[in-house]
Amino acid sequence: MDVKTGLFYLFSAVLLFAAFRVITARNPVYAALYLVLAFFQAAAVWILLKAEFLAISLVLVYVGAVMVLFLFVVMMLDINVDSLRAGFWKHFPLAASVGALIALEMAAVLMGGFRLGEDPKAVPAAAQAVAGYSNTKELGKLLYTQYLYPLEIAAVILLVAIIAAIALTLRTRKDSKHMDPAQQVRVKARDRVQLVKQDPTVAAPPAPPAVEGDKA
Repeated sequence: MDVKTGLFYLFSAVLLFAAFRVITARNPVYAALYLVLAFFQAAAVWILLKAEFLAISLVLVYVGAVMVLFLFVVMMLDINVDSLRAGFWKHFPLAASVGALIALEMAAVLMGGFRLGEDPKAVPAAAQAVAGYSNTKELGKLLYTQYLYPLEIAAVILLVAIIAAIALTLRTRKDSKHMDPAQQVRVKARDRVQLVKQDPTVAAPPAPPAVEGDKA
């Protein structure tokens, strides 16, 4: 077994362990951190497969943006974990059945791919790396030529999702304090701050004179 194969088994074992801990960790913060670890291991496996662009995209997009945002949301909302795990064992048989079915489908697809790889004639031309070959360049050609319309449809769907999220956030609610951004932009310093001149020291007021009736 060479070094590349050993690293593949190492990264895959850590990836499986991290994925298992994502669904078994009681603390959602720990689950998110294990998911970050799983993303890093998947990126390492992709680097071994010479898919550097996908590995960097996974780290930058998911680890650098999505998971950081998820961690902020989890830590700021103070989620009640007990209520979320109340129906775990109730739905566990169905979830296990679906997971086993997906695992069998993936095994069937991967084993079929491995059998094709045994034949040297079945290896695609893109896999035969030559000097100056760039998989990022080939991926860009495929995205903007053969898969241009699916890429545009995915971009439109993401744009609609962004607009919907902004609309849900800015809607008027009775229990929220709404501020007009236009008024915030047009505000001036004199409307917010008022300077008052006051002496640095103020003399204490004189004590009232004593009354004879009070002494008695």
